[in-house]
Parts: sequence; structure tokens; C-alpha cells
Amino acid sequence: MAFGLNRAELIGRLGADVTVNQLASGGRVANLSVATDESYVDRNGGTGGRVDRTEWHRIVTFQDGLIDMLQKHATKGRLVYVAGKLQTRRWKKDGEDSDRFSTEILLVPGGRVQFLDRSNGNGPTIEAAANSMPPADSGDTPELTF
Repeated sequence: MAFGLNRAELIGRLGADVTVNQLASGGRVANLSVATDESYVDRNGGTGGRVDRTEWHRIVTFQDGLIDMLQKHATKGRLVYVAGKLQTRRWKKDGEDSDRFSTEILLVPGGRVQFLDRSNGNGPTIEAAANSMPPADSGDTPELTF
């Protein structure tokens, strides 16, 4: 029996509005681009200056209820918490012999999306879990469960 844990969590800003595409199978897929920032002091560069670095993450979900919520609330610049699992896809581009790879965070049952800011300056945060169990109670924060 094999055991493992595949979980990814991040807090960052949306780099663009959510994009939703229709699949040939009739379902939908939502894609998000989230930027996380970090800074450190460059001790090896000789200057000792502060270095800022941005890492971009692809977020994907096929969960219909979650896609509906993202279409309403996932807009560029919003601060978001995402919890899902890592997935690497492999494909070939037409005319190329080598494989291409993309690693993304997949929102599956047990995953979570929570907007940590207030989109209009006075509204509550929005939280959604990509499963059928209600998220943990967080006071007066409205919750969407799937």
C-alpha cells in the first residue's frame, strides 16, 4: 500500500480575471493565474540589496459550482488563498517532436478558494470549498459549498 500527500497552498494576487472555457465533453474548465511575491537580501551578489521575486502559479478547476463563484468574484488584483493538489500535464505541440509540461494546482474535492480582500471595499470575504462538506465556520463570512 502506498501513502503520500499531494497538497499545495498559496496566498497571492490574481494576475487576470478568471477564464472559463467549454470542453468538447460538455463540461467547463476555469483557469486562474496567481502571483506570489517574496523578497530576500542578496548576500552573494555583493551589494547586500533587497531582491523582490514574483512566482506565477496556474490554478485549474472543473467543479461547476466553484466555476460559477469564480466567474462572479475572481477579478484581477484580488488577494486569494488557494488550496489544492499539484498536477503536471504533458502534451505535444503540433510540429514539435519534444513533449511540453505544465505544472498547476488543481482544485478538486477537498480544495479551497478564499478571497481575503473585499472586492468593493465594504463587502464580506467570499469562501468556497471544492467539496460537499461545509468549510469550517469563520464567523459572519458567507460560504459557498460544493
